[in-house]
Amino acid sequence: MEPIEIKAILEQALTLDEIFVKGEGSHFEVIAVSGVFESMPSVKKQQMIYAPLMEHIATNVIHALTIKALTPAQWARDKKLIQPL
Repeated sequence: MEPIEIKAILEQALTLDEIFVKGEGSHFEVIAVSGVFESMPSVKKQQMIYAPLMEHIATNVIHALTIKALTPAQWARDKKLIQPL
């Protein structure tokens, strides 16, 4: 699976302001930015990103997924520290 495919799946399933995906093979990193993450616990943010990808995780097409789910305010603050993928 290619990062662009993961990006397309997440863009179609979720309302995101920005999404960055990188990786190769079966290991990927996602930075997702959305106002919907406001006051949402970290576990719920992770579950929201995992949900549309579960079919690919279950078949081990995606083996490892690192997720940073940020609000627009968090992204504005942290994007200087986090290298966009």
